[in-house]
Amino acid sequence: MFTGIVEETGTIHSIVPFGDGMEITIKAKKVVKGLSVDNSICVNGVCLTVVRRTPGAFKVQAIKETLSKTGLGRLKKGSKVNLERSVRLQDRLGGHLVQGHVDTTGTVTKIVTLKTSWLFTIAFPKQFRKYLIPVGSITVDGTSLTVAKLSRNEFTVAIIPYTFDHTVFGSYKKGDTVNLEFDIIGKYLESLVHYGQ
Repeated sequence: MFTGIVEETGTIHSIVPFGDGMEITIKAKKVVKGLSVDNSICVNGVCLTVVRRTPGAFKVQAIKETLSKTGLGRLKKGSKVNLERSVRLQDRLGGHLVQGHVDTTGTVTKIVTLKTSWLFTIAFPKQFRKYLIPVGSITVDGTSLTVAKLSRNEFTVAIIPYTFDHTVFGSYKKGDTVNLEFDIIGKYLESLVHYGQ
């Protein structure tokens, strides 16, 4: 479980084939402290398992299923990624409950630069509209955000300077693919309504 509060941005050091998936080595400074093999780590919103760790990097494996549902396959050497270690029960929940289970990908359709913030508009498959509400929570590449504006198949989030500087939002361009995870509460409510006794 994660909170969507990005701890740092790491850098992709290498990507090598691993069967029909890939092994990704990521350079990082902060998150490697206290990180062990078998630990879960959120990489651009995707929960992955650490399979190797060195003092300045760690390795994860992404299988075919993961690559088919996320934007991890578009990463390349030198790409920046959002990183968050799994939450501990005694930690503050600064964002919202994030599983690291990506529901779908979205596309950045518009970026507006204001005096002290940025507005990012992201298109998503319309069948996921039911999981979004105005000022509700959304996870974009592992970052917990609030929906500022909402239409049938697009939402807009407002990004403060700190988030812009400390996540991969500062590198986004129009047309970029992002990983999306919708609020788990909405998904459980849907299941209860449809399949509850």
